[in-house]
Amino acid sequence: MTTSDAAPSATPSTTPDAVSGSLSRATPGTAPVPARRPARHTWLVPAGLLLLSVIPALGGSARLAELASDPMLTEENARFVSQPVPVVLHIVCVTVYSMLGAFQFVPGLRRRRWHRWAGRVLAPAGVGVALTGLWMTAFYDLPVKDTAVVNGMRYLVGTTMLVAIVLGVRAALRRDYATHSAWMTRAYALAMGAGTQGLLLGPLVLVTGSLDPVTNSIGLTAGWVINIAVAEWVIHRRRRREPR
Repeated sequence: MTTSDAAPSATPSTTPDAVSGSLSRATPGTAPVPARRPARHTWLVPAGLLLLSVIPALGGSARLAELASDPMLTEENARFVSQPVPVVLHIVCVTVYSMLGAFQFVPGLRRRRWHRWAGRVLAPAGVGVALTGLWMTAFYDLPVKDTAVVNGMRYLVGTTMLVAIVLGVRAALRRDYATHSAWMTRAYALAMGAGTQGLLLGPLVLVTGSLDPVTNSIGLTAGWVINIAVAEWVIHRRRRREPR
């Protein structure tokens, strides 16, 4: 019932605060009505995720341009030049997954068919990100600065992401959408590790010109840990808001 439909003798309810998005006060004996957040607020999270996606997207674009230009072999690019297919697939998959996936966090889109159709693109793209990442970790000659700790984390992150996507799709097929959302959020957070790593290590590279193995290992590991911690916080908040 809208405010205009209420009887004249009824106590008028307080309208929701358009800025704070707080609950409106209903008349006595009625349940509180949740206020809709302003449209601009619902786009803050996906906009931030898109900005975070730009970091790996720019790096990937630079790598693709390099491979397309018949580059001179160096210690840094030799593995990519000799076997370009895995890294090209990885860049394409992670760009699609990170940028398209950001829109899955728009509440309005989650309630439409767009969410389901986008998911049919995102699930294979996410699997591609995980599998190519695992392949490159196993078969590429990695730089000296990438220690055994970093390689171990890459195996853990890639495997966890792959399992999370499989469990998320399985939950969606069972129409268990809360579980589906939780697993897909975890998978997306892990895939976005490169963006957070860029924010952490990028300034250091600009200042020092290079990173030692210990600093590199700490920064890369911290990027994944931060992202999964944020993902678990988001999942916990969703569960608290669910009706019991």
